[in-house]
Amino acid sequence: MTAPIPRDIPDLPAIPSPPALRPAPVPATAVVTPVRRPAAAAFRLLVACVAAGGVTLELLLGDPSRALSHFAIQSNMLLALVMALSARRAWTASRPLPGAILGATLLYVLIAALVHHLLLANEASPFSLTGQAATPTGWHALSQGVLYTLTPIAAVLDWLLLTAPGRLHLRQASSWLLYPLAYLAFCLLRGELLLPGTPDRYLYPFLDVGQDGFKRVLGNALLLGLSFYALAVLLVALDHARPNPLRHRWKTGFRL
Repeated sequence: MTAPIPRDIPDLPAIPSPPALRPAPVPATAVVTPVRRPAAAAFRLLVACVAAGGVTLELLLGDPSRALSHFAIQSNMLLALVMALSARRAWTASRPLPGAILGATLLYVLIAALVHHLLLANEASPFSLTGQAATPTGWHALSQGVLYTLTPIAAVLDWLLLTAPGRLHLRQASSWLLYPLAYLAFCLLRGELLLPGTPDRYLYPFLDVGQDGFKRVLGNALLLGLSFYALAVLLVALDHARPNPLRHRWKTGFRL
């Protein structure tokens, strides 16, 4: 015979549940092997060499200190560095540079190109250049063609054809304008430190305090700043609206 079942069964301790596993982010490269992109690396290296060559030519043709003060020279130096780093990462299948850096570089070379073609080289503009600066010849024409036309077009092509969309964000647009703002302060301070009558005391006609006064120069700077911000917002909008040029994005293990 079996023992009778007691009426009062003591409470048993609760069985502990297994600990909940926290989701751990796993890098995509641990799942899918990244793929090298030699064509993108070659194009970016070529752009870096062209930008560096244009900057070097401009330095050799004139006063290096004056040339290095121009926005186009500085933006093309940044473009050469960013393209060289991007080429290396595409060749070694490494993670690409942050979108904030790529967007800022693209914006700066476009600003240099648009200001040159719409304001400085445009005869209908009130800020158009005169003399040899308006119609450069020889090596000067070549360097300006590289810095103001060729490299900006190449930067746009790299963005449209070799970079995945959706990497630029609206919150970055305002931070991109910190460099043009610092450059404005540099130009005004440089003009104040140089003696009146010094050639190219103010690097751009719309920043010539000696001729137009601070009030009008600051008004020009405000209008240009708003235009630059609108251009930055436009780049962000286009970056989210354009199609993805990388058809086999899933093979790389990360978004390029």
